[in-house]
Amino acid sequence: MVAESELNTGLLLFIPYRALENRVFAALAEAGFDDFTPAQARVMQRIGPNGTRLTELAEQAQVTKQTAGFLVDQLERAGYVKRVPDPTDRRARLVCVADRGLAAIPVAEGTVAEVEQEWEAHLGKRRMSQLRQALSMLREITDPYA
Repeated sequence: MVAESELNTGLLLFIPYRALENRVFAALAEAGFDDFTPAQARVMQRIGPNGTRLTELAEQAQVTKQTAGFLVDQLERAGYVKRVPDPTDRRARLVCVADRGLAAIPVAEGTVAEVEQEWEAHLGKRRMSQLRQALSMLREITDPYA
């Protein structure tokens, strides 16, 4: 076993994220949303409230347009998203969350809230607040879409 002091910061960030992600996917599966993958989730999380163009989804999810298109095709077949005409450009289409996706969101959000409450109980309110603040600050230099 590797000593905690030997783990790099990226891995220390990834381990709790993966644990949270596993809990979310377990809750989704239990609620009947068992046909959803992490790759699809990364694209779906980027869909704005009024829909998002495929090129923007690809850019924000940091995948190729072809990969984003493939994932959106899968999500559309499963009923999580739908494509609609873009009201600002008749030639373009927007990817929007469909009924099945809207039904899955509260399950995922509820699980995230539960996990965050557990983390806060473990770390304490002050440390949890500091953690969120530090991660928000890191986002300023790591997330080009912040």
